[in-house]
Amino acid sequence: MTEPDTTLLVRALGTHTPHTSESVRAVTARLIREGAFAPGARLPTIRELSQRCGLSTRTLVAAWSELRKEGLITTNRRGGTVVAAPADVPLTRVLADRDLLTGSPDYALQPDLAAAMLAGLHTDQLNRPAREYITDRLRDAVVDSWPFEAQSFVAAGGGSEGLLLAVDAAAPPGALVAVEEPVMPGFLDTLAEVGYRVIGVASDDRGALPDALAEALRHDPAVVVLQPEGAYATAGTLTEERAAELAEVFAAAPTRPWIVEDDAVGPLASAQAPSLGGFFPERCVRVRSYCKAYGMDIRTCVIGGGAELVDRAIRRRVHGIAANSRILQNALAHLIDDSATAAIVDTARTRYAARRAALLAALHEHGVRACAGPNSLVVWVEVADEQGTLLGLAGHGIVVGSGAKSYVGQRPGVVRVAVPQLPDDPAAVAELARLVAAAAGAGHREFFG
Repeated sequence: MTEPDTTLLVRALGTHTPHTSESVRAVTARLIREGAFAPGARLPTIRELSQRCGLSTRTLVAAWSELRKEGLITTNRRGGTVVAAPADVPLTRVLADRDLLTGSPDYALQPDLAAAMLAGLHTDQLNRPAREYITDRLRDAVVDSWPFEAQSFVAAGGGSEGLLLAVDAAAPPGALVAVEEPVMPGFLDTLAEVGYRVIGVASDDRGALPDALAEALRHDPAVVVLQPEGAYATAGTLTEERAAELAEVFAAAPTRPWIVEDDAVGPLASAQAPSLGGFFPERCVRVRSYCKAYGMDIRTCVIGGGAELVDRAIRRRVHGIAANSRILQNALAHLIDDSATAAIVDTARTRYAARRAALLAALHEHGVRACAGPNSLVVWVEVADEQGTLLGLAGHGIVVGSGAKSYVGQRPGVVRVAVPQLPDDPAAVAELARLVAAAAGAGHREFFG
């Protein structure tokens, strides 16, 4: 076993800023792949690198964790951390270690929340008995970037909680809810558990289809849930032209439902999509999630739009008693305004897009039909037998999602593969595509346009 070349790694890390876990991972991975560190070479300890490079141990631990998932390094008690031989970690093990089911974010591509939490403590309102449904700092941080002039704002829990809260505010139990398909995994199950009836609204590469929306409105839903940013879209995002067409459909309806816009992708979106709130500011709210960009422990989304629906959402939350912590709200405001955090989110957006594109290309090379929107957190894969595909991949320790869970009615077989934790290693992506192709089987049917 060779001794660590600390100077080489320190020099390489010194040329890259900011020093995030992602930049440390990328620099170290490149050196390993280029042969600067031979298999079996012992890497410097985390303490040594922390002292030499001025990096936090948290940053280094996160970077080393990702390198282990990629099969580039391995750690043992006596030998320390060493560069792995190519065959040390099977590619299926690398894939099995990734969350390809839920779409949970890549921990290494998120900011350190410590500074944000400290910033959240800096308020003279801390522990005051009066409730702040949204702090002044958080409102100021979001108002200028909101896609329409919102009458009111409220902070809630994570994006999923905020979406359900908005729907609950708009629709009484047992009411009909129209949802743009495909929807967030688990959302349909939650609506059914609450007691809602659901009707689907088909979409294409420009957003929800006007004819499909018109058909849904003929059934008189209490609320329509749209996905302008296309966090789970098969193709695109809502365009300005399509938004105007949808507004005409809403205007022509005999009764006008509430409109809830789900922005599950938040700051990770390549561009902000238009809003129906520009046409119906009193009847529309947008729910913007930040957890996938900033971290699950930020636990705060923002609901903004028509004052009546926002007030209803406040009352639905434990009869108006509940309010998000001021610390979390102000921490989120800090993250939204912080330029260093914006650079980290830019990196995550770029990396997620590259991972999505790499898997799509690899699947297409195997003749498998697959697609995803520019902001989509999942890749949709057409398969001959959905259940058979899920079981076939599970046999290799790889867990992906059921496409049927994201559609109201019967659809041709599709499965979804979550994007954020896809591996960067081309060999691992190629192996995943090969396994998916083998599990998907033959007889591809027309589904995606």
